[in-house]
Amino acid sequence: MIGMENQDIIEKILGSKARIKILKLLAINEELSISSIISMSHLNHSNVTKHLNILKEVNLVQEKNFGRIRIFRYKNENIRARSLKNFIEIWERRL
Repeated sequence: MIGMENQDIIEKILGSKARIKILKLLAINEELSISSIISMSHLNHSNVTKHLNILKEVNLVQEKNFGRIRIFRYKNENIRARSLKNFIEIWERRL
C-alpha cells in the first residue's frame, strides 16, 4: 500500500476478526473459491469480498478468475505471507 507505514498495514490486516478468519482459511488451504470461503467462514458475500480486496491490496492473496468462478490463492512466495502463515500454523497447533 502506497504511503502506508508497515505498522498501519499490520493493524489493517489484523484489525478485523473476519479478515483474520479468511486469512487463516487461505493460509491453511492455500487456494479456495469465494463460495468455499463464504461457506467455511460463515460470513456473507459482501463482507468476504471486502476483506479479500484488502488482503489482495497488501499482496497476501491473489485472485484468479475462471469465467464466473473466482479462486483466491494465498501468496506463499511473499515473505510476509509466508511468515504470517508460519505464525498461524504455530498458534493453531495443539500443544
